[in-house]
Order: sequence, then structure tokens, then C-alpha cells
Amino acid sequence: MLRGRLLVPTTVLTETSWHVEKHLGAKAEAAFLESMAEGELEMTELLPADLWRASELVRTYADLRLGLVDASVVALAERLGVHQVATVDRRHFTVIRPCHVPALTLLPRAL
Repeated sequence: MLRGRLLVPTTVLTETSWHVEKHLGAKAEAAFLESMAEGELEMTELLPADLWRASELVRTYADLRLGLVDASVVALAERLGVHQVATVDRRHFTVIRPCHVPALTLLPRAL
């Protein structure tokens, strides 16, 4: 079980909502949005410095086609000193090398 704050960059909110609705339906999407509204997950705004860093990451990993959502997760993790990221995207996050740790710890550990 995870302990501490569960942060969700605002860039992730839209993508996650879309995937939940597409794969699990409208009721699951509504439940996800309600959990966000109730504070079970904490929305985190990006700062201009995060967007600058995201642009560097998108440029650095251009061949990977990283994109804003994943780059913003890395930028926020770097700024906040976070080393664990919850994701099902092993393709991008196993390749990216953040500046604050050798690699991010991906959760859940086994898919």
C-alpha cells in the first residue's frame, strides 16, 4: 500500500479520465473524478519551470515521442524529489533518466 500524498499533475487528469472512460466506462470515469474531487488524489499544478523542463525532456526523447503528459510527470517528480511514479506506461518510463535519481521506481512493480 502506498503511503503519503498521491499527486496527480493536472496534465494527467484529462488523459487518465479519457482512458478510464474508454476502457472501463462512464461509471468508472465518474468514480475517478469523484475521487479527485474528494481529495483521495491530489491535483498538482505545473509551474512554468516544469513546462520548461518538460520541453527539454520532449526534445531529448524526441525519438521516443514522449509528449507533455509523461514529460510533466518527470518534471514534477524532479522538482518535488519524488522517486516513485504510478504508471502502466513502461515503454516511456523505463527509458527516461530524471536528473534527481538514476531511474524512477515504477508502481505497481509487476503488471
